[in-house]
Amino acid sequence: MEEDQPKQDNPRVLKVLEALKQASQELQTPDSAESKSSAINALLELETESDSLLSRDPYLSTLSHHLATLKTLVASLRKSTRHHSLRSFLTRRASTQSLSRLAGSIESEIQAWIDRESLDTLTKALKQQDNEEELIKLLSQFEDRVLRGFDRELQDLVLKTRVFNLIESCLCDSNSSNRVREHCAFVIVALIKFNKDVFVGQVLMGATIKALLTMASPNSMRVLCSLVRIIKSPLVDEIEFNGQIPKIISLLNWDDSEMRVMGFVCVLEIGYFGRKEAIDAMLEEGLVEKLVELQRSELGGDMMELEMCDEEGENKEGEKEKRLLERRPFSSCVARFAVQLEVGEGLRQRERRAFKQQILVRVREASISDAEAATIIAECKEIDESFGSFDEEMHILLLVSQRCEMAGLVGFAGF
Repeated sequence: MEEDQPKQDNPRVLKVLEALKQASQELQTPDSAESKSSAINALLELETESDSLLSRDPYLSTLSHHLATLKTLVASLRKSTRHHSLRSFLTRRASTQSLSRLAGSIESEIQAWIDRESLDTLTKALKQQDNEEELIKLLSQFEDRVLRGFDRELQDLVLKTRVFNLIESCLCDSNSSNRVREHCAFVIVALIKFNKDVFVGQVLMGATIKALLTMASPNSMRVLCSLVRIIKSPLVDEIEFNGQIPKIISLLNWDDSEMRVMGFVCVLEIGYFGRKEAIDAMLEEGLVEKLVELQRSELGGDMMELEMCDEEGENKEGEKEKRLLERRPFSSCVARFAVQLEVGEGLRQRERRAFKQQILVRVREASISDAEAATIIAECKEIDESFGSFDEEMHILLLVSQRCEMAGLVGFAGF
């Protein structure tokens, strides 16, 4: 029973520690002397109140020592204010600086205790999974804590408790609800941002990517896109090596428009960071043909023509394009994919040229008319003027585009 007492006291301890933490933060800010005096008084009052509570938890012994030191330091500081000699002035300056440093140490000790208790509670909740709402709340709190920035003590706790493995296991557990699994995915992204060097390897070697694609929800795809942006080519290599490219391309066929959009966003990310093998795999799955079909759909179209029709759009740079893409997410999707290959990080220059040729051939084969092909080629030409010249065959097709335009046929692409 005595061993359980500290755990039973945790809510009371946490309340006291939060108050101590706030007072410590106020003491570190460059505020007025009156404000600092209030913070000191609050800390001293809390030190008296918390003495019996803190003494029961061995993890709080250092904090108890800091609070005792604070009491001694404040007494010395107040004694020096009664005199106006140079020695007293220097003593006050030194004591004030020591007080600020001590307040920082108090805050760090408090945060370390809160992190330890929070992780202990989270690991138990992940193992038991008997209260979905509580688990989601704990996962959200942990995500927020991790996103506050790197903390070596917190990282040591995360590694010691092996919470990453528990979170990934929960993500991969098909018996868990999608809400819980999505929050696990959010935490994994937060941990990668927290320290990419430590946690990227666990993502690459684990089952995170397979689980995200198996879930196939908008949020799981958003997480996958975030991971590709953070980890870049190594993650795309892993996706391609494990044969996951077909699953991503198949999302473009879904009836759910949001999933089709997220599939396209993922394709764009892979296009930017992917190496030759990944791009080859996407093209072999009929990506260009699917993009031509999407551009022809009611959610597609030609951005150049849509912008001309939308004369009342925003004047700010980029606002009109953003608004058009929200309304027509597959506008100019073939050209947008081509841009990713052109400006991306994964391909050599000769590989870019070869893929341009392939895209050109596939566009011609997938288009239902010369006019549709010419419209898409014209968009690619518009983009290519910024990044380099297309080959001679591209310019021949542009001549076809001009003839179709004269005949009033350009713009056939489904809008």
